[in-house]
Amino acid sequence: MPVRSEDGTGRGAWSASRAWRVVVCAAVALVTALLSLPAVSGAFGAGGTIATGTESTRAQTQAEVLGVGTPDLVLAVTVRDRSARPAVAAGAGVVARVLAGEPAVRTVQSAATGDPWLMSRDGRTGLVTVSLSGSDADRKEAASRLVPKARAAVPGMRVDASGVSWATAEIDQQSGADLLKAELWAAPLIVLLLLLTYGSWAAAALPLVVAMPAVVCCVPLLGLLAQVSDVSAFAVNAAAAIGFGLSIDFTLFVLARYREEHVKGMPRARALDVALNTSGRCVFCSAVVISSCLVALAAIPVPLLRALALAGVAVTLLAALAALTVLPAALTLLGDRVDGADPLRRLRRAPIGGASRFWRDLTRRVTARPVAVGLGALAVLAVTAWPATGLRLGAIDERTLPPTASAAAAAADLRGRFEVPPERVQVVVLERPGAGLGNYTAAVARLPHVGAVRVVPHPAAGRPGQGAQERRPAVVLVAATVGPDTPQAARLVDGLRKTPAPGPVLVGGRATQITDTTDAVRGALPWVAVAMCVVLLAALTAFTRSAMAPLKALAVALISLAAVLGLIVWTFQYGHGLDVLGGFTVTGSLDASLLLFTLAVAFGLSIDYEVFLLGRIREEFDRGLDNQSAIVKGISRTGRLMTSAAAALAISTAAITTSHVTILKLMGAGIASAAILDAILVRGILVPAVMALLGPANWWKPAPIGRRRRRGPRTATTEPAAS
Repeated sequence: MPVRSEDGTGRGAWSASRAWRVVVCAAVALVTALLSLPAVSGAFGAGGTIATGTESTRAQTQAEVLGVGTPDLVLAVTVRDRSARPAVAAGAGVVARVLAGEPAVRTVQSAATGDPWLMSRDGRTGLVTVSLSGSDADRKEAASRLVPKARAAVPGMRVDASGVSWATAEIDQQSGADLLKAELWAAPLIVLLLLLTYGSWAAAALPLVVAMPAVVCCVPLLGLLAQVSDVSAFAVNAAAAIGFGLSIDFTLFVLARYREEHVKGMPRARALDVALNTSGRCVFCSAVVISSCLVALAAIPVPLLRALALAGVAVTLLAALAALTVLPAALTLLGDRVDGADPLRRLRRAPIGGASRFWRDLTRRVTARPVAVGLGALAVLAVTAWPATGLRLGAIDERTLPPTASAAAAAADLRGRFEVPPERVQVVVLERPGAGLGNYTAAVARLPHVGAVRVVPHPAAGRPGQGAQERRPAVVLVAATVGPDTPQAARLVDGLRKTPAPGPVLVGGRATQITDTTDAVRGALPWVAVAMCVVLLAALTAFTRSAMAPLKALAVALISLAAVLGLIVWTFQYGHGLDVLGGFTVTGSLDASLLLFTLAVAFGLSIDYEVFLLGRIREEFDRGLDNQSAIVKGISRTGRLMTSAAAALAISTAAITTSHVTILKLMGAGIASAAILDAILVRGILVPAVMALLGPANWWKPAPIGRRRRRGPRTATTEPAAS
C-alpha cells in the first residue's frame, strides 16, 4: 500500500505528501520535452574545437578580407573518365562560380585558376576550397546545404567533401545515432544488474524511470540556453549519455539506504526520510561538486568545451533533482510493491539490505596492514598513470570518424594524392611588407618542414602607385611537409612567428589553430584546477564538518584522476585499445575538449563515491565505534552498493564505446574505467588504508567547527550522517 508520512516532517515529507502531483508533473514534463525535441534540435550549433580570441583566428579573419582564408569546406572534383582530364579545371571552375554566389560563402579558390596546389598529381582531381561566414553552427549548416548544390552543378563528375565544417556535420549525425543505439543496448543489461541487486522488477526499474525525465528534459532546456550561447548538438548528445549514468548512480544511493532501513524494521515513511537525510544529502553534495567542476571548465576559451560544460551542468542538476523528488514520490506510491517477487533470489548469496561479508573481510585485511596495502595500491595507480607523461593535446578533425565515412575518406584521399593538402597550408598575413617581403619569404623557405612558399597577389595589385602597393597587407602561403597536429608542425608555427619580418605578422592555418588552442588550454588549466580544488574543499568541508577529510579526498581523487588519464593516453593516443574497442584511427594526440570534459566528470565521480563512503563511515564513527571499526562497518554497508552503482554507470558509458566516433569511444571508455577503478581499487583499498593510517586525525576539525557541532547533537536516523 502507498506510504504516508507519519508526522509530516523531515526532508522526505514534501515529495511524499505530494506524490501524485510530483509524478504527474514529471510525466507532463517528459511528454512536453519529447514533443519539443524536433523544434529545439535546430537550435544547436557546432561548438568549435578551436580556441577563440587567438592570433590564428585574427589571422584567418584578416586573410579572408584579403581574399584568402583557411577553408571550412574542401570539395574534390574528380573526372570519371581518364580521357576527360582537361575537364577537371573546368568542372572545378563551375562549382566555384555556383558557390561564390551563396551568401554564406566568403572566399572560394579553385583549380580553375591554375593553382598547382589545388590539382592532384595525376591531374584527375581538382579542389575547390571554400571559406564560410558566420558562427560554427552557421558554417556547419551551410556546408550541409552547399555540398549537394556543388554535386548538382557537375552531374558528370564525382564531388567528395571534406573540411572541418563538413566533418562536424557528419560527427553530429553519427554521434546522435550511435548514442541512441548504445543506450538501447545498455538498458536491458542495467535492468538485469539492478534486478540482481534489488530483487524486484519495480526496484530495478526505478533508476531508469528516474533517469528518463532528467535526460529528456535536459534537451529542451539546453535548446533555450542555445538562444543566448553556442550549445553544440554533440555536447547535448554527450551530456545526455552522462546524465543517464549519473541519474542511475544518484537513484541507487537513495534507494539502497531506503531498502536497508526498511529491512531493519523501520516504517517506510521513516526509512525514506532517513534515506533522504543521509544519502540524499550525499547526492546534493555530489551534484554541487560535479557541477562546479564543469563550470570551472567554461573558463577555457574553447566553444565545444564550454558547450560540454554547460550541458553537463544542466543534466547533473536535473539528475539530482529527479533523484530527490521523483524517486521519493514513486517510492511513496509503490509502497510494499517495491519489494515484489524476487525472480533471482536463488542467485543471491546475501540478503538485500544487509552488510557484505566480502567487503567486510577485505576491509579488515586492508586496515590490519594499511602501509603495505596502501603502498601496493599506490604502485598500481602510479604504473597506470605513467603513460600520461606522454600526453599530447590536439583538436578534433575528420579522423575521429570511421575511415569509411565520406569526410574521413575524402580527407585521406587528399593526403595521398595532392602535393600540398589544404590542411598543411599556413597563412601568414604581413600588415606592412614593404621592400623586405622577398627577404622574409626566403627566410621562411629555409625553415625546417617547409615545402614551398608563395605570395598571394593583393586584390588591388596592378593599380597605379607602387608606393601605395608596398604599404598594402600581403598574404604569404607556406606549405608544410608535416601534418598539422604533429610536434614538427608546432615547431614550424613557432619558427614562423620568430622569423624577423618587415612589420607586424599574423600566422594562421590549421597547425596554428591547433597550437593556439593547446596553448590556451594549458594557460587556463592551472587556474581552472585551482578553482575546482577550492570549490571541492569548501563543499566537502561543509558536508563533513572536518578539515582533514576534504584534503584526503582531494589527494585521493587526484591520484585516481592521474590513473584514468594514463589509461586514456595508453589506449587512444598510443592505440593499444584498437582491437578491444572495435578499431579507430590513431592520430597521436587527444582532443583537448573531450579529454578535459571526460576528466572533469571522472573527477566528480571520484568525489561522488568519496562523499557517499565518507558519510557512512562518519555515521558509524558518530555512533561510538573506533576509527578502524567504523571504516570496516561503513565499507561493509556501502561496498556492494558502490560496486553496483559503478557497474551500472560503467555499463551505461561503456556502451558508448560501440560508437563509430573515436571521441565518443574515449569518453565512454574513460568514464567507465574511472567508475570501476575508483569504486574497487581506490574506495575499496586505498581509502580504507589511508583512513586507517590517519586514525582519529580523519575527523580533526578546528575549534569553531567543533563548537557548532556541540550545539545540537544529532542522531544517525534523524540528521545527515556526515554532519
